[in-house]
Amino acid sequence: MDVQTMFPDLGRRTHIMGVLNATPDSFSDGGRYPDTAAAVDSAHQMIEQGADIIDIGGESTRPRAPQVDVATELSRVIPIIEGLRAAGIGDARLSIDTTKAAVAREAVAAGAHLVNDISAMTFDPEMPAALAALGVPVVLSHTRGRPEVMQQGDLTYEGGVVAAVTAALAKAIAAAEGAGISGDKVIIDPGIGFGKTVDDNLHLLRDLRALRRLGCPVLVGTSRKTFLGALTGRPVGERLTATMATVALSVASGADFVRVHDVGDARDTVKIADAWVRGYLP
Repeated sequence: MDVQTMFPDLGRRTHIMGVLNATPDSFSDGGRYPDTAAAVDSAHQMIEQGADIIDIGGESTRPRAPQVDVATELSRVIPIIEGLRAAGIGDARLSIDTTKAAVAREAVAAGAHLVNDISAMTFDPEMPAALAALGVPVVLSHTRGRPEVMQQGDLTYEGGVVAAVTAALAKAIAAAEGAGISGDKVIIDPGIGFGKTVDDNLHLLRDLRALRRLGCPVLVGTSRKTFLGALTGRPVGERLTATMATVALSVASGADFVRVHDVGDARDTVKIADAWVRGYLP
C-alpha cells in the first residue's frame, strides 16, 4: 500500500504521529510504561486524542543512547503491537520505529503498518531488501552517525545544512527505489536534532519546502527536543509550548506529518495551522 492510499486525505490536512517509546532510557518518556497494558492504554488515549499513527519504539534514538540487541527490542515492541491489534485501533495506523530489518519484519508480521527508520536504511544492510519484500510505507530520516556519536565532533555541513540534508534524502529515495521500494511508499524526515546544531534545526524548519521538492511527503519531529531547551531554557518536561510553536511552524513550512508526545495539544495546534495554511476545516 502506498502512502496516499494509507492516508487518503494526505495533502488536505496534517497527520499526527504519536510517540510510544517502550524503552527505559528515551530522553523524554523512558520507563513510562511498566508493562504492555500500560503502553496499550496510552496508545488508545492518543488515538482518542487524534493520533493518526502510533509510533512504537523499543530502542532509544536520543543522542548518546546505547544500542540494544534484536531480542531485547522485539521483547519490548511486539507485545504492544499484538495488544493493540487485538484490542482494535479504529482507523489509526501503527508504525515501528526501528533501524533493524529483523525487527521490521517481526513488527509488520505482528500488525505494524509502516516502518520508521531514522537511519534511512543505512544502519542495517538488510533493511532495503526487507522493506521491499514487506511492501509497507517507510519513513526515511536524515541522521549523521549512530545515536551514540551523532552529536559529537564537527557538525558543519558543507554547502549548508538544507542543501546537505536534501541531497542525502534524495540519495536515500534513490536507494529505496533501487532496492524495489517505489517512491510512493516513502515519507522523508529531515531528522531534527540528529547530528545538527540549534541553528541547523532552525534552518531546516524554515526551508522544509526544499525537501518537498523531492516529491515525497514530509514528516517533522521536534517534540521536546534539546534545541527547544537551548532556545527557551526549559527542561524536557516543560517544552510543550515550544513544541507546539514548532508544530505550527512546521505545518506552515509544508509538513505533512508531525511526530509528537502530546497528541491532544498537537491536534488543536494542527487544526488551527491547517485552517490557516491549507484552508482545511474539519
